Amino acid sequence: MSDFAGMEDLLQDFLQEAGDLLSDVDNKLVDLERSPDDSRLLNDIFRGFHTIKGGAGFLNAVELVTLCHLTENLFDKLRNAERTLTPALMDTIMAATQGVRDMFGEIAQGRQPEPPPLDVTNSLRAALDEQPVVAPGAAEVAEPAAANLPPAAAAEGPDWQALHQALVGPMAGATAPAAAAAAAAPARSGTAVDVGNLQPHFPPEGRRSTDKPGAAITGASSGRRADDKAAARETTIRVDTARLDQVLNLSGEIGLTKNRLTSLRADILAGRTDAETLQALDQAVSQLDLLVSDLQNSVMKTRMQPIGRLFQKYPRIARDLARQLGKDVELALVGEETEVDKTMIEDLADPLIHLIRNAVDHGVESSEERQAAGKQAKSVVRLEARQEGDHIVLIIADDGRGISPERIRAKAIEKGIISEEEANTLDDRQSLNLIFLPGFSTMAQASAVSGRGVGMDVVKTNIQKLNGSIEIRSELGKGSVFVISLPLTLAILPVLLVLLGDQPFALPLSMVREILPIDHEGMQEVGGKETVVVRGEILPVIALSGLLGWPQVRRPEYGVLMQTAERSFILAVDNFAGRDDAVIKALDDFRPRGVAGVTTLSNGQIVLILDMKELLSDLTARGDRDARSSPVRALESFA
Repeated sequence: MSDFAGMEDLLQDFLQEAGDLLSDVDNKLVDLERSPDDSRLLNDIFRGFHTIKGGAGFLNAVELVTLCHLTENLFDKLRNAERTLTPALMDTIMAATQGVRDMFGEIAQGRQPEPPPLDVTNSLRAALDEQPVVAPGAAEVAEPAAANLPPAAAAEGPDWQALHQALVGPMAGATAPAAAAAAAAPARSGTAVDVGNLQPHFPPEGRRSTDKPGAAITGASSGRRADDKAAARETTIRVDTARLDQVLNLSGEIGLTKNRLTSLRADILAGRTDAETLQALDQAVSQLDLLVSDLQNSVMKTRMQPIGRLFQKYPRIARDLARQLGKDVELALVGEETEVDKTMIEDLADPLIHLIRNAVDHGVESSEERQAAGKQAKSVVRLEARQEGDHIVLIIADDGRGISPERIRAKAIEKGIISEEEANTLDDRQSLNLIFLPGFSTMAQASAVSGRGVGMDVVKTNIQKLNGSIEIRSELGKGSVFVISLPLTLAILPVLLVLLGDQPFALPLSMVREILPIDHEGMQEVGGKETVVVRGEILPVIALSGLLGWPQVRRPEYGVLMQTAERSFILAVDNFAGRDDAVIKALDDFRPRGVAGVTTLSNGQIVLILDMKELLSDLTARGDRDARSSPVRALESFA
C-alpha cells in the first residue's frame, strides 16, 4: 500500500510546484557560482529550500525535510556572511539538490524517501560547524578533459579532437565497459557531477517512459531508485485562465449562432425561402464558420506552453558536465517565452539534453586550448528558440572547434560505413549528415559521455517523429550549429491532397517544394532508376503507387518535388485535390506502415495521411536487399 494513500491529489500538486521550484533553484545555483556574493540569489535559494521543506513537512516526508533543513541553514549562514562559498561547498550544495531530486522520484512512486547518501549529510553538517568541507564523491570528480581521450587522440591535438564533433552519446542499456561500470555503481551516489547520471530533473509533466526510443538518450541512470519504475506521461496541463475565458466566450457565441440557425431552419421548413431568409442563413453560416475557426485556434493555444519550462532544466546539466571535464562553459538561454505544443515539449527533452551534453563534451575546447587559439577562456553554448511563420526553430550552437567534413568522410571510410567512391560523391552538408547514421563515431574509445555510435541517429529519429528536421552548420575553429525545425503544433498538419485514380492521399506540406508536370519523353534511366532534370539537378522519380504497392493503371501526369533531410526527389501522382489543414486523428489500435493518421475532408471522405519517411525507409530496405550493404547506398537506393 502506498505511503501516501489518500493524498494523491496533494502529492501531485506538491511534485508539480516543488519540481518547478527546484529547477529554478538549480538555475540560480549556476548563477550563484559566477556571482557568489549576490545577496538576491542567496535569499531566493534560501526561500526555495524553505518552501520545499514546508510542503515536504505537510506530507510527513521526514528525510526530505531533514535534507532541506540542513541546506536551508547553510544558506542562512552564507547570506549572513558567516561562511564563504567555495568550489567544494558548491559541490556539496549541488549534491544536496541531487538528493532532493532523487527523493522527488521516490515520492512520485508513492513511497517515503530514504535517507540521502551519508557523505552528503556529513558534508552539510561539516559546513554548518565551520569545518573543512570535502565535496561528496570528490575522489570521482573532474579529471582534465584530455584524460578522457585515448592516448593517440590526445597526442594528435586539436585536429583530431575536431573529429569528436560526431556528437554521439550513451544510451541506457549500452553494453560498453563504461556503461557496465555505471550500472554497477552504488545506488544514489549523491555525486553532483557523475557524468553517467547527468540528466535534467523532470517534474511529473516531463518524465518519460523508459521503454520509448528517445528515453535512452539521456544515458544510464542505474544509480537512481526513481528510475526503478517508469513514470507515466503526464496528462494534465497548466492553462492561463484568460485563455479559458476566451474559449468560454466563443462557446457562448457559437451557442447563440446555433439557436439562430435552428430558427432559420424552422422558417425554411415552413416554406419561407425568400431572399431575406436565405441571406440571413448565409450570414449565420458565415458567422458560425468564423467562430468555429476562432474556437479551434483558442483551443490550440491551450496546448501551448513556454519552452522556458524545459530550458530551465539545462543550465545545471551543462554546469555539472563542464566541471567534470574541467571546462569553463556557460549555457545561454534565448527565447524562453516561445510557446510550443505541450506534447512536443515532452518529446524534445531527450534530444536537447543529448545535443547540449555533446556540445559541452566535444564542441568546446578547454580553457587552455581556447586561449592558445586566441579565444576567450570561457566558452558559450547557446540554446535558442524562436517562431518563424508556422514553425518553431530551435538552435543549439557552440563557439568551439567546429566539424571537419573531410575528417568525417575519412573516419566513415575507415569504419567501412562508406567506400571511397561514395565519399567522393558527398558534399560538405551530406558529409556532416553522416553523424546521424547508426554506429558512426569518430572516437577510438567510448567515454562515459559518448563514443558508442548510438545517439545522434536516435536524436534525428525523434525529431522526425515530430514531423521536424535537423540541420548541421559548422565552421572549423569557430563552432557548430544544430538547427531543429518543428511544426507549431502536432494536432493540425498542413497537407497537400494528391490523387491515385479517384482516391485522395494527404502529404505533409512541409516536405513539398514544388509541383510540376512530368515530361515522360525527357525522363532518363540512371542506374536502372527513372530520373528527370530539374534546373540542372538530376532527381529520382518515385511513383506513389509503387510506394503503396498499388497497381499503376496509367502513367502519372504530375510530380511533387519533395525534400527530406537526406535528399530531394520527385513523387509521381495522377492528380491533385488541393491543400488543406488536416486535423490528425491517430490510429491507436491499428496503424499500417507508412500511415501517420487519418483526416476527414469537407465532404466527409476519410483520407490517409502518409508518413513519407517511413515509406521511404521501406523503399530503402528493399533497395538494400538488392544492393551492397551500405547506409549511404541505402539512402540513395531510390536515386
